[in-house]
Amino acid sequence: MKRYTLALDLVDDEKLIAEYEQYHERIWTEIRDSITSSGITDMEIYRLGNRLFMIMETTDDFSFENKGKLDAENPKVQEWETLMWKYQQALPMAKAGEKWLLMNKIFDLKLQ
Repeated sequence: MKRYTLALDLVDDEKLIAEYEQYHERIWTEIRDSITSSGITDMEIYRLGNRLFMIMETTDDFSFENKGKLDAENPKVQEWETLMWKYQQALPMAKAGEKWLLMNKIFDLKLQ
């Protein structure tokens, strides 16, 4: 199992944030299927203000490259991503086209 942590910002608008959360109360079936079929075994998203934090647990053979390829070929995922971009905004350090950015682990209690 692998674990990844990612961050992204939402547009800082209470109404849009509420809409975004409503979409995530029950994601589209096709989106759930695309997540799990790519090797993601668990995913949680947390919010503080307009900052999002995602934890993903995956199979050992999961790769972001493969997930990106599958997503690009899936019209329903592209529809979801286009819709979600209405609510999301790139982090200040993101490169053009980047959304969720991987975070670096800086502390692990088990290693202390």
